[in-house]
Formats: sequence, structure tokens, C-alpha cells
Amino acid sequence: MANNRPNRSYAKAQKNNFVRRNDRIRAQEVRLIGADGNMIGIVSIDEARSEARRSGLDLIEISPNAVPPVCRIFDFGKYQYETTKKQKTNKSVATKIKEVKFRFCTETHDYETKLHHIVEFLTDGDKVKVFVFFRGRELDQTQLGFNLVQRITTDLTNYATLDAEAKLVGRNIVATYSPSKNLKKKQPPKLPDMEDKKTVL
Repeated sequence: MANNRPNRSYAKAQKNNFVRRNDRIRAQEVRLIGADGNMIGIVSIDEARSEARRSGLDLIEISPNAVPPVCRIFDFGKYQYETTKKQKTNKSVATKIKEVKFRFCTETHDYETKLHHIVEFLTDGDKVKVFVFFRGRELDQTQLGFNLVQRITTDLTNYATLDAEAKLVGRNIVATYSPSKNLKKKQPPKLPDMEDKKTVL
């Protein structure tokens, strides 16, 4: 037997995306933006609808929570297209921050593996926050941790920029990297030559 109950997630999405237009606008007066994008001012809803009809366009409520609501004379199909495009753009540019942790005495193999992950994150367009952590009396070796961050920064020269100088926060040295402006996303990572390099200082 088919389930005829409405999909609640779909209904909620429809409600959140609902935009009043033309005769569905309930306010008695609105702040009107004309078809040319210029502000006309506060007018009655009847006057706003008449102006939209004269322009051969729709009256769209773009800020329903404003007092009075803000409406714009615009083509509704085009408005929906631009809104959807803007939402997709905002999602695509949202930057994630990945975290990678090192010991101040990280062995060469582990260093290479972690550096490889960092490069992959950067080529995906993500920021990377590096932690060099210490345990107990290891805090006496913080300079070795800063030396390690300097090595990471040098090895990432072609991939990232250091957002700010590394700093000691609690028991961690923290540094944040952003993808280099010249870095092409999804390009195959080419790591620095690690041969004969050691990170155990």
C-alpha cells in the first residue's frame, strides 16, 4: 500500500523557500524597490501591485520581516534562478578547516604522511590548522616545536601561506595555513624531497 503521507523534509524545505508575490502579499503597505533597482519608498500594497503590472513584472516580497516588508518589482522566474545560484555559490565557497597533529619529535615517515595529507587538504581548497603538542615536561622543548612548524612552512611554500605566526596555546603550538592563491585545486600533490631529511631534532 502506497504511503500518501507528505514528506516532512520536503514540506519544510518548501516552506523555508516560500516567497510571497503579487496577490499573496498580505501587508497593507510595503517599502517598494522599482524594476530599475532604485528605491521608490513606502506605498500601499495596491499601488505596488499596480506598478508591477504596468511594468509587466511581478511584485516579490524579499524581506518579509522588515517593517514595513520590502518588496521588489522583478521577474519571479529570474529571481528564483538568482537566489538558487547565490545559495549554491555560498555553499561552494564555504571553507573547511582541517586539523593535523604532530609531536615535536615526529619521525620522518610520519612527517611525510602528515605533510601529504596537508597538501591534499590545501588542494581541496581547505584551510589547515597544525598542532604540535607536548606532554608533561616536554614543554621545555617548545623551541623544537617552533622549529618543526618552520620546517612545515618551508615545505609548504608552493601550496600554502601561513595565516599568522605560530603561537603556543596551552600545551600546543598552533599554526594555520590557507591555500596559496596560485594553487590549483585537485592538482596532484608533489611533496618536497624528503630524502636525508629528519624531523627528529
